[in-house]
Amino acid sequence: MSLKNLMVHLDQSKRTASRLELAVSLARQHQARLVGVFGQLAPSQTVGMVSTWPTPAYTEAAEASKAAFEKAAAGLPQAEWHDINRGSETEVLHHITDLARHADLVVMGQHDEMAKSYAPADLVEEVALNSGRPVLILPYVGTFAEVAKHPLIAWSNSREAARALCDALLLIEGCDKATVLSFSVTAEEARNNCDAVIRHLACHGIQADSETMLATEIGIMDMLLNRAADLGSDLLVMGAQGHIGLPFVSRGAGTRYILRHMTVPVLMSN
Repeated sequence: MSLKNLMVHLDQSKRTASRLELAVSLARQHQARLVGVFGQLAPSQTVGMVSTWPTPAYTEAAEASKAAFEKAAAGLPQAEWHDINRGSETEVLHHITDLARHADLVVMGQHDEMAKSYAPADLVEEVALNSGRPVLILPYVGTFAEVAKHPLIAWSNSREAARALCDALLLIEGCDKATVLSFSVTAEEARNNCDAVIRHLACHGIQADSETMLATEIGIMDMLLNRAADLGSDLLVMGAQGHIGLPFVSRGAGTRYILRHMTVPVLMSN
């Protein structure tokens, strides 16, 4: 089994070319359909009391996106470009999340707080938490022509971690080597959980090493990113969590931290 239906988010940002390049590479590798979805924030044009849509600027950006997509996707088995044709934050979030539900994998880019934003700041988090599909997020710094040769799997024995691992299998099968980093409240529990994951990966022909970490340690997300860097990992696999109000105000904090500070591509599922 392989990935057969991929989606990549497109906008005017400079990093769009990087995620399009990776999405095309994955589509070619898996002989998959690739859908490029253009969606970005844009105000309507106001003349007197009348607002019109789309604006000439939006139309120009959309046409440029379509041309770039068609050029990059030339030769793929199936390639389609789609314009959500909406500019408000609410509409962009809604339409892109809805379209993502029909893909095997969604390729998106990390929000860059220091650059001009063409998409809602919480777009990636919204898609990861509410689309029901795995999201592959590329950092806004670095070049990533391929991923998943040396994945690092963050395992917490949670529903979200299990979902992420399952969704990542099609991407990491055939990898050179995987590392499972299991964290729990006790070292013994972390080791037992890690052994179970390694046996599961072995059933898929994936060789993995194991490491453990106590969930009570401060700065666990920083330590996770540091291990990814130390190991030369080109993909971090982890579950995505969202906060659900009191008394769980800290739930999802790790997900948001990784989305802000990620240094390697991350596959998230919820």
